[in-house]
Amino acid sequence: MVSSFLLAAAASAFSASPRSTPQIVAYIFPQNATLTSGEVDPHSVTRLNYAFANIQDGRMVTGFAHDAENFAFLTALRKENPNLTILVSVGGWLWSTNFSDVSLNSATRATFIHSVAEFITQYQLDGLDIDWEYPGLPGAGHPFRPEDKQNFTALLRELRQHFDRVSRETGRRLYLTIAAGASPEFLAHTDIDKVARIVDTVNLMSYDYYEPGSGPLTGHHAALFTNPADPEKTSADASVRAFEKAGVPAGKLVLGIPFYGHAWTDVPPTSNGLYQPGKPAPRTGAPFSQIETTMLGHGFTRYWDPTSQVPSLYNPETRTFVSYEDPESIAGKCKYVRAHKLGGIMIWDLESDDPARTLIKSVNAGLH
Repeated sequence: MVSSFLLAAAASAFSASPRSTPQIVAYIFPQNATLTSGEVDPHSVTRLNYAFANIQDGRMVTGFAHDAENFAFLTALRKENPNLTILVSVGGWLWSTNFSDVSLNSATRATFIHSVAEFITQYQLDGLDIDWEYPGLPGAGHPFRPEDKQNFTALLRELRQHFDRVSRETGRRLYLTIAAGASPEFLAHTDIDKVARIVDTVNLMSYDYYEPGSGPLTGHHAALFTNPADPEKTSADASVRAFEKAGVPAGKLVLGIPFYGHAWTDVPPTSNGLYQPGKPAPRTGAPFSQIETTMLGHGFTRYWDPTSQVPSLYNPETRTFVSYEDPESIAGKCKYVRAHKLGGIMIWDLESDDPARTLIKSVNAGLH
């Protein structure tokens, strides 16, 4: 017990304090595509999280065909912005299958951590983002165990200890972050107060509160504040308060915002489709670039919820309701981050912005 406490304290002591300037953390998810010149503005973000690495045979491995090329492309961006940090994110909704196994005991954790160290060195990265969806929970049907709760903390602690040893030897900071589900269930299945002392940031996935097919009603999938009419009583603010109450310092919380929307169909016009019965639209998810070019001004009317501080769209002819993010809602969330002294903004995902980079520009304008 005492040794565990001392190890946690040592990890905490070596961890860099959250920066005073809010961070802009952007996930980038090219999958099998090759990144090309001009696709990423290195001055618009402070950290890029490349999604996703996978886990095979207890080791972290590349996930897609062009990952090596894409890592080289991203690390070259440091020439334009030397302060840019580039992390690899491992896991995600579909590739969290093996986290319970690799975190199970000290031997499995050591094998995984050794592979992480080799991976980071090979691709010249600045650290690791753990996107385990979710400890102690099935997520997309993944294996899980009751002991995931303590093993999640142990995995992060041992990763931090290794990163700290490397940093002392090389003088080069290695970052360790997590993507956290913005739900009471995530908090119940993690020791988030201990985790927060280990990691550099907790990237709060404060979106997908409402998803087509996951429940009978439409709703704001990334409300900033809770609307009293919301049957689920969800919002980013409610999640932030819950995480802070559970022991996460405000400065380590990074507020997630989606650059995509969700769409429902067969939605009645009551309340312009908000909190009404609906079914998943043929394409339930839409990047902002698509919403901007094919929905706004094309049969859809935009409505603003002054309580939740987010927009929605409704098309009475197709009976389609869309929840999404736009420059006005982003401005409100940036104001919230500054007022609550949070660690910054996290984006899923950068590629969903329009060619003019409307949303990432809104983030920069709101934070700086």
